[in-house]
Amino acid sequence: MTATLTPRPPATGRAERSGFLRTLHAEWTKFRTVRGWVLAMAGALLVTIMVGLLGTAAPTPGGRGADSASYPKGPGGEAVNDSFYFVHKTLTGDGTLTVPLRSLTGVADTGPGKTAQGAQPWAKTGIIVKESLTQGSPYAAVMATGGHGVRMQYDYTHDTTGPSGKVTQESPRWLRLVRSGDSLTGYASTDGSHWTTVGHAKLPGLARTVQAGLFATSPQAKQDTAAGTGFSPAVATGTFGRPGLTGGWSQSVWSGTQVGGDAGTSGSYTNTTEGGFTQTDGGGFTVTGAGDIAPVVGGPAMGVGFSVENFLVGTFAGLIVVIAVGTVFITGEYRRGLLRTTMAATPLRGRVLGAKALVTGGIAFAIGLVAAAITVPIGERSARGRGFHVFPITSATEVRVMVGTGLLCAATAVLALGVGALLRRSGTAVALVIASIVLPFLLAASGVLPPGVSEWLLRVTPAAGFAIQQTLPQYAQVLSVYEPSTGYYPLAPWAGLAVLCGYATLAFGLAVVQLRGRDV
Repeated sequence: MTATLTPRPPATGRAERSGFLRTLHAEWTKFRTVRGWVLAMAGALLVTIMVGLLGTAAPTPGGRGADSASYPKGPGGEAVNDSFYFVHKTLTGDGTLTVPLRSLTGVADTGPGKTAQGAQPWAKTGIIVKESLTQGSPYAAVMATGGHGVRMQYDYTHDTTGPSGKVTQESPRWLRLVRSGDSLTGYASTDGSHWTTVGHAKLPGLARTVQAGLFATSPQAKQDTAAGTGFSPAVATGTFGRPGLTGGWSQSVWSGTQVGGDAGTSGSYTNTTEGGFTQTDGGGFTVTGAGDIAPVVGGPAMGVGFSVENFLVGTFAGLIVVIAVGTVFITGEYRRGLLRTTMAATPLRGRVLGAKALVTGGIAFAIGLVAAAITVPIGERSARGRGFHVFPITSATEVRVMVGTGLLCAATAVLALGVGALLRRSGTAVALVIASIVLPFLLAASGVLPPGVSEWLLRVTPAAGFAIQQTLPQYAQVLSVYEPSTGYYPLAPWAGLAVLCGYATLAFGLAVVQLRGRDV
């Protein structure tokens, strides 16, 4: 009698999933039973939080209290600078303001007893309609600038280019601002007869009664020296002819006000400079001011303050521990010969490495997420309590930063696991991953490298992943230092994280191929 052998049916999808879940559970059990790995990951969480909060222990700036520790907010909720000298009257309903601007000059205080003549590139003087004298209230303005021609700007973030050229006694400009309901239109002319439309602004809900008139303001002067980039106090002065008014203007005299009470975070006065105005013969005005009317950005233009990135600076310290554990999770089995036992129990080698990646990546993600969720709110409260400004962000941005920090840690753990599987040597693998992600970040953030080199490192190395934590905006119309050392990355947040994930995927893929083709 001949026995008939029935072939073994192929594994079903459910069986495959069950097999992977068993492998995943085995790797999780392996990880949690090694006390050193668990303690190390707990240490990564603690060091991330502690290093991140060290900065909030700085002394209170200038003795300010918590009441001053907030930026004014614009109509869109963005942090703004709103400091300028304003010569104004009340306008009720519709109206037009037309004025010749004879010159725009400026002076910067470059040191004890030293000054530099000339208006800063983003010094501004012109005419403005503003809902109130309160910082952050809606506005629209048409203006001349020190180096960017005539512009129309409104509600802090909107900027429209007008005619180019500088305003001088030989080349004056006529400016006009027309209000019709909540719509405003800016015009410019070189002779007062032929007008060019600069731009339009719509300010929904603009109050019927507003303040309107002439203004001047100037951010600090940027100076590049052998010691680096610095900023010096600067003022701008606009010389105006007699204003022409039509519409619902009050009959009161012109009033002068320093909006904000001082020059704000992006400007300053000195003992020899101050804001003010004088009336000239013929009904004209000379107006001098410092500060800016613009959104707050990072770097020196932010003044004394913190951003969310400052509270998460400890991430690099936590990543060093994550890298070490992620590497040893695979190299330790090579060193002790345990991987042979693992592969004997689970012949599908890619499945084993995938389970290890999920375990280390999942734990690292939880560490990054929890650390960010703890550090950010505590850091904000501590900084504000000590009188520091804290750059405001939306809830969506805060969620992106917290989840992104977890993804940053997870991708780094998978990268470390992949490199460890490829090299099979703990020390070499750990050093290589730290050198590829933590070291470039520290060099770029510290400012020891030229800005171009720092930006290059944060584009092409795994350190690009730190961009997921960036919250500071960048605006062309705001003078600052937009470099990695001031919190600006060359890639967008998700693009930077994608670079890191690409490296992690490559390392993991090569590790799977090598593991399948070599003896363990």
